[in-house]
Amino acid sequence: MEKNTVEKVQVLIIGSGPAGYSAAIYASRANMNPVLYQGIQPGGQLTITTEVENYPGFPDGIQGPELMIHFEKQAQRMGADLRYGLATKVDFSSTPYKVWIDDEKLIEADAVIIATGASAKWLGIESEQRLNGYGVSACAVCDGFFFRGKEVAIVGAGDTAAEEALYLSKLCSTVHMFIRRDEMRASKIMQDRVMNTANIKMYWNTETDEILGEKSVEGVRVKNNQTNELNTIPVKGFFVAIGHTPNSEIFKDWLHMDEAGYVKTIPGTSKTNVEGVFASGDVQDKIYRQAVTAAGTGCMAALDAERYLSEKGLH
Repeated sequence: MEKNTVEKVQVLIIGSGPAGYSAAIYASRANMNPVLYQGIQPGGQLTITTEVENYPGFPDGIQGPELMIHFEKQAQRMGADLRYGLATKVDFSSTPYKVWIDDEKLIEADAVIIATGASAKWLGIESEQRLNGYGVSACAVCDGFFFRGKEVAIVGAGDTAAEEALYLSKLCSTVHMFIRRDEMRASKIMQDRVMNTANIKMYWNTETDEILGEKSVEGVRVKNNQTNELNTIPVKGFFVAIGHTPNSEIFKDWLHMDEAGYVKTIPGTSKTNVEGVFASGDVQDKIYRQAVTAAGTGCMAALDAERYLSEKGLH
């Protein structure tokens, strides 16, 4: 497609996880002819998850990528225009709003639904990526169930890591918790809970050297960063809880965000500080971060967009 082509659409949806596809389903059913750009990871975080057992409607569980194919097919069947491409720049200064795709194509939209999600932060070691989905996970609530009665490890020192360690402690025989410094960043109450849980074993000044295992996690080698002593611990699951980064960078000049970069929405709605721009899913939710909650906010965004367009006489 030649550079600087312009296309006018009614509703533009940016992102293709549960929030984006749900927004597309609802917007299509309301005859808003949505155009959805799938972004860098079509299907979102669920495409790097293996078994999903907590999404309602699938009593036997379902593979993450398969669930997202269902979402995609349903959005397509409703008439959503799904496209490959990454939003690289926006201008929300006046309507219609401008969004550039792959730095080339310009889309002008009466309403924009942001569903760009968040990306888990990783340690950046080779074995972590190789075994991701095979015992390595960034979500204890999603995957802890698979390690019932087994030994697991978790890395992190904040409130999220403490919450996930406590969650795992109810399912797993032992939770080995690795903390890089000699103290935790978590709130005092969370620290106390972790320290007082018998089957959570704390390792201070400890960094992950390597996750062990060929086809699945068999153990972890850790290093004490004061003594450089190496230690191998047999575990079946390895959880990374060092935070998430919301994919909100291109909106920072236009939308109100918290200090971590999550887009702020008016409570109980998907509305941002820019009228006609709505945010849904993990890009605006740092608390729940589940597929089902993301899908719910995608629905809210489509309904909010429909109301907005009707009030403006644009739909």
